[in-house]
Amino acid sequence: MTRPAALDARLVVARPGFTLDLDLQVAAGEVVALLGPNGAGKTTALRALAGLTPLAEGGRISLDGHPAHTLPAERRPIGMVFQNYLLFPHLSALDNVAFGPRCQGAGRAEARRTAATWLERVGLAEHASARPRHLSGGQAQRVALARALAVRPRLLLLDEPLAALDAHTRLEIRSQLRRHLADFDGATVLVTHDPLDAMVLADRLVVIENGSVVQQGTPGEVGRRPRTDYVARLVGLNLYRGHADGPRVTVEGVQFSVAERFDGPAFVAFAPSAVALYRSRPDGSPRNLWEAVIDGVERHGDNIRIHLDGPISAFADVTPAAVADLDLAPGRRVWASVKATETHAYPA
Repeated sequence: MTRPAALDARLVVARPGFTLDLDLQVAAGEVVALLGPNGAGKTTALRALAGLTPLAEGGRISLDGHPAHTLPAERRPIGMVFQNYLLFPHLSALDNVAFGPRCQGAGRAEARRTAATWLERVGLAEHASARPRHLSGGQAQRVALARALAVRPRLLLLDEPLAALDAHTRLEIRSQLRRHLADFDGATVLVTHDPLDAMVLADRLVVIENGSVVQQGTPGEVGRRPRTDYVARLVGLNLYRGHADGPRVTVEGVQFSVAERFDGPAFVAFAPSAVALYRSRPDGSPRNLWEAVIDGVERHGDNIRIHLDGPISAFADVTPAAVADLDLAPGRRVWASVKATETHAYPA
C-alpha cells in the first residue's frame, strides 16, 4: 500500500533585496494555502518546491521522509497546475493528460487508459478528443488538474488555479476542485490571492509577508484573529494594536471596552458592519466612541463603505438609506462607535 505523502520543507531562496525563508509542513491529505501581498514570496515558494527555482544554503524539501530537493524537477513526485494551465495546444485533452504517464515510462495504450480514467473523474470524458482551444476555461482547468494528478504525485501544487475563470464558472469549478482535493491523499499547496478560494479550498492558511510567515492556522482561526493589516483586509476587519488593561484596550487615545480581560500589548478587531455612525455625539458612555472625518465613500456589495479618518482610521459599512439620512459625504465630521460585544481583543 502506498504510504500517504507528507511535506516537510524549509524553503530558502536569496535574491538581491529579497530573501524567502519559509518552514512549511503539510500533512497527508491536507490542503495548505499560501497567502500574502504581491512580492511576499508565494510563487517563489511554489517554484522552489517544484524544482524550478534553486534553494539556497539551508534549504531542504522532504516528501514521505525522503529528500526531494536533490532531485531534478522532472524526477520529483510532484504535479502542478499553473495559473494559465499551460496545456499543449497541439494535443487533445486525452493526450495532454497522458503526457505525464508517458514521461514516467508508461506505454501509449496504458497512458491513454490512465488519462481516460482521469478525464472521466473530472467529468470530461466526452471532451477527450478536444484540443485546448475548443475547451472553456473551466474545462481547461479540469484537464490541467487531471494532467497533474495522472502522474500519481505525492505533492500537488496549485498556482492561482481559478484566477483565469469568470465569476460564474469560478463558483462551479471551486466546488468541484474542493471535491477532487478531498479525494487526494497527498499533500497540496495552493497559492491564491482570493480569500474565498483559500477559505473554501484550504484546511490551513499560511500567510507570508516579505518572505517570512506572519500568521498561520485554520481559516477560522486566522479570520477571527488577524495579526497584520494585510490579513485584516483579507478577512474584512478593522485591526489596531494597543494596550490592554483588564476589560479595556487603549488605541491612539481611543478607549475600547471588550469582552476579554487581560493586560499588555493587544490587538483590537471589529467588522466594518459593527461601526455605527452619528452626526452628533451620542448620549451615554464615551467608551468605544471617537470623532472622525469621512475621507471616502464607495459602494461595497449591497452596502456603502465609509472611509473614516481621525485618531484611528476605520471602515464602516452602512446602508444607502443611512448615507442619505445622515448626509454622509467626504469631509463631513461624524461620531463613530462600536458595541463592546462586537469588539474583540487578543494578545499581540
